[in-house]
Amino acid sequence: QVQFVESGGGLVQPGGSLRLSCATSRTIFNIYTIGWYSQAPGKQREFAARIAADGDTNFADSVKGRFTISRDNAKNTVYLQMNNLKPEDAAVYYCNTDPILVAWGQGTQVTVSS
Repeated sequence: QVQFVESGGGLVQPGGSLRLSCATSRTIFNIYTIGWYSQAPGKQREFAARIAADGDTNFADSVKGRFTISRDNAKNTVYLQMNNLKPEDAAVYYCNTDPILVAWGQGTQVTVSS
């Protein structure tokens, strides 16, 4: 059973922006903190940002000031707004609960290149 569906990735030039979407079930959305994670080729998956059910947010140092995270309660969707993208941001981005409690989705590819 697919718990998370990520979308919104693509190819963007350095300095550009993307907005990623993470759709999930109402149960998960209402109860759990949801995080975004990135996995670059040959590297381990790592934390990027999280948002709690009450709206509290946290960010990895590498994305602070450039990424924001938000929730749409009507759509059971979490968004990751990525601004001033850098080549090192290129990765497959996944969302999941924080801590990780369910299977990973397919992720969405972000490519940052000129």
